[in-house]
Amino acid sequence: MLNQNSLDEIAEIHRLLEDLKTEYQEGFKPVLRKNHPTMFGNPHTIPKLKKIQINRGLGLAAQNSNILKKSIQEFTAITGQKPVITRSKKAIAGFKIREDMELGLSVTLRGEKMYSFITKLIFFTFAQIRDFRGLSVRSFDKAGNYTLGLKEQLIFPEIEYEDVDQTQGFSITIVMSNSSPKSRSTSIHKVLNGIILFEFLRFPLNDCGNYEKYSSFSEVSQVWDRKKHLKRKRWSQE
Repeated sequence: MLNQNSLDEIAEIHRLLEDLKTEYQEGFKPVLRKNHPTMFGNPHTIPKLKKIQINRGLGLAAQNSNILKKSIQEFTAITGQKPVITRSKKAIAGFKIREDMELGLSVTLRGEKMYSFITKLIFFTFAQIRDFRGLSVRSFDKAGNYTLGLKEQLIFPEIEYEDVDQTQGFSITIVMSNSSPKSRSTSIHKVLNGIILFEFLRFPLNDCGNYEKYSSFSEVSQVWDRKKHLKRKRWSQE
């Protein structure tokens, strides 16, 4: 039998599914301002979603009209918006690329389509990934934006298995927006704001709890720098 905590969690997820934007405005922002008035007393400092960019690189395969048309149809079905064809800015002879050559697709989602896509991504798409172990907090960049890659389009419910000729992935960049004061405008603070927002949205972050044992941002930053140094040392020895 479900306990009260489980029932509360299910109810919260149902509210998120019903309208993620409304839950953000009426649930996330007031709670954050009330619990942390010194950090988020100004509503403009509260982290929020700005846009989602979805990109797929096709390379020379984009010159095949059938492949390009199929990719456009998939992007339109998944995002509900027709993609823009990305073109090369200059010629590169070594890669057989000419100037203004079609190379891929890109979609930028805002507003209702953005919230609709991210709801589907969190509650439906991730569950379709085989051996999914969660997302790493280290995929945040210095601006606090998050980028992840998906290897195939079959994990989206709009794509039928029989209609796919070849599996193709794409990258998803979730762009955040917050106007933090100078005292909290460092990269680690921007990453923290992103983690706070992702935790509210129920993003499956797998290593978020690993940093709870550190008492300050400087300690976390030192750990990250140490890991980077070890990686460089390991690569140099190979």
